Parts: sequence; structure tokens; C-alpha cells
Amino acid sequence: MKLPSRLKWLWLTLGIVLFDRATKAWFETQTDESWRHEVERHFIYLVHSRNPGIAFSMFADSHSPWLRVLLIGGSLVVIGALAWLLVAGEGGPAACAGLALLLGGATGNVTDRIIHGAVTDFLEVWLGSYRWPAFNVADSAITIGAILLILDLIFSPPKTAGKK
Repeated sequence: MKLPSRLKWLWLTLGIVLFDRATKAWFETQTDESWRHEVERHFIYLVHSRNPGIAFSMFADSHSPWLRVLLIGGSLVVIGALAWLLVAGEGGPAACAGLALLLGGATGNVTDRIIHGAVTDFLEVWLGSYRWPAFNVADSAITIGAILLILDLIFSPPKTAGKK
């Protein structure tokens, strides 16, 4: 049985998961929650925060016992779909890299949610008076992966009917 050549992109996924977990583990063991350190005044901060919700802390204040189960279950479905698209889908290197980054980011965050019940975030960026919500390596991988997929959709040549 010949394995699809797209499986090589799983190395990128694994790298993201390991780097994400390593950075989160460092913050979890070396700092207290709510710890804050200014890297570049009024621009970049290292913080230690936990987000039990989803992106931008939506649902973070929910006290539903089912929220965690729903978020983990939904993440696992998305991870399965991304893995299938990466292995069986179409697209060039940008699409493969985008899917691998999305897969790594989703896996990193769901691992946190399973272990801790919340996702550890540690980077915060300020643009003027606007504070971007804290994020982590997995969130960055998800963002870059989504951008690569969008660019691949916009700039890839159109597929013609009947051509395989």
C-alpha cells in the first residue's frame, strides 16, 4: 500500500503540537496565572492566562458542565475533518501547509482543553489603545493556516470540469 505523499505534511502538524505544548508547559510551570511581563512597552506582553471558552474568550463565563464536552467533541470532529482533507484532499503546497497548521493548532488547543479544562494563552499584543486578546502558538498556527488556505483558494488556477 502506497501512502499519500501529503502525509509528509504531518511533520509540520507534529512540530506545531510539540512547540505549542512546550511553550504552554513552560508558562504553566514557571509562572503563576495572571503573571504579566512587558517585552516591548505598549506593544508586546507575556502573560499567563487561561481561556475556558473559545476564540476571543467567547463562552468563557459559561458555567455549563456541557460546554467543555461540547468544545472537546467539536474540536475532535474538526481535527478529523482536517486530517481527512490533508490526506485525501487536493491543493498545492500552500493548501497542504495551511491544513497542517490548522490541524496542529486545533490539536494543541484541544490537548490543553482535555488536560486542563481550558486553553493556556501567553502572548498579548497592544495596538495603540486596542488590546488583542491573549493567544498562543496553536492560535498563531490556526491563523497562519487559514490565511494560507484563503491565499490558495484565491490564487490557485481554476479547475476545469472533466479534468482530473
